[in-house]
Amino acid sequence: MCLAPENQPPSLQSLLRAEYANALVAIEAPSGATAGRKRPKLWDLDDKHHCPLIGTCLSIDELQRFAKRFHFPARPSDDFALHVEAVAQCRSRNPASEAMQRHLDRKYTLWMERFGKLKDDKELLALWHECQQRGDVAGPLWALCTHRNASQTTLQQAYADVHMLSHQVGAGLAADTRRLAHLEKENAELKGGLKREVAALRRQLAAAEAERAERDILRNEIDTLQKRLQRFESGQVVVEMGQRLMAIQASHEKLLTASGRVWELERNLKDIREDAQRIAAERDTALAERDALEHLLRAMEPATCDAGSDACTACEHALGARCVLYVGGRAALLAQYRQLAGRLGITLIHHDGGQEESLSRLPELIRSADAVMCPTDHVSHNAYYHVKAHCKRVGKPCLFYRGSGISGFAVAMARIGRGEYTLAGEPG
Repeated sequence: MCLAPENQPPSLQSLLRAEYANALVAIEAPSGATAGRKRPKLWDLDDKHHCPLIGTCLSIDELQRFAKRFHFPARPSDDFALHVEAVAQCRSRNPASEAMQRHLDRKYTLWMERFGKLKDDKELLALWHECQQRGDVAGPLWALCTHRNASQTTLQQAYADVHMLSHQVGAGLAADTRRLAHLEKENAELKGGLKREVAALRRQLAAAEAERAERDILRNEIDTLQKRLQRFESGQVVVEMGQRLMAIQASHEKLLTASGRVWELERNLKDIREDAQRIAAERDTALAERDALEHLLRAMEPATCDAGSDACTACEHALGARCVLYVGGRAALLAQYRQLAGRLGITLIHHDGGQEESLSRLPELIRSADAVMCPTDHVSHNAYYHVKAHCKRVGKPCLFYRGSGISGFAVAMARIGRGEYTLAGEPG
């Protein structure tokens, strides 16, 4: 189609341009909003949707079965590493991602049929919100993300909802766990108190029955005395009986007070013994961990050089010049990390894995370090893949390990000191 020449009248030229634009739209756009669009597969989705889909729609048992079936390099006991490997597999079409696609289709067939009846994006979003309010998340999430009519806006809304729901569920689960522990402790204390109270009530009941029996005897005696009083003018017998009753009641009250004190002392003594046992156990654990760390540090210290003083100075200079980049870990233990590294003569550079520091600094830090170490149990997905990709690109030695505590860090530093690391992308 030819455009109108410049010398035509403005009104005709504008009309031709409008018709030309409408024709282009009619040619490029399909007849319907989703005409010819196929249902997206797992590997067709954006990378950000893989993490919530795998974490929400697959259970830990199912994830471990897929890892065993397709030989994931991560350890079967490391749920986080298995999750990361499964998310990585979903980025492309491969046997593992195809198997997960088929499994999820079979698992959530009913939800897919229910969502498949809807053609409008607004209806999909409304049904998603309805399911979310009822607590149904996994099945509706899979059916929505793989629906052919779901727009990017709807998928982004589902992603945001699941992301915030995971935070809320995690916080609620932690609060429920603490509340459950407190309730269990309180329940145990209440049971113990109830048992003591039942025993006390039984003793009181026995004492009351004994007292009632004694009172019955006293009543019989009183009746006898009353019959005798009819024959005696003096009331001395009745006075003596009243004094006897008052003495018995006072003695009973003293016994109850003494027994309450005894029960309280026994309960305090039991609490003191439990506290002493717990303190002793914590002390033994701390001493054992300290001895283990000291033994490990002595084993990690470099051997004495047999050469002259000049050679020893050169060795110390070479050891002190080593620089290790530590990505992730616990910020509260950073000072102890640096102290352990310093005892080995290693300079430690730290990056928090993107919590507060920008991930854009990682390439520069990786190039300036001799080696990189990263705890997989205390680092984000993005930081993990950034470290893995950059170390592989520049050929930098990298050690991925599990255990962000002091002991795990010390073992990892020992491996770094002995040169037991692998290039990024290889098993650590």
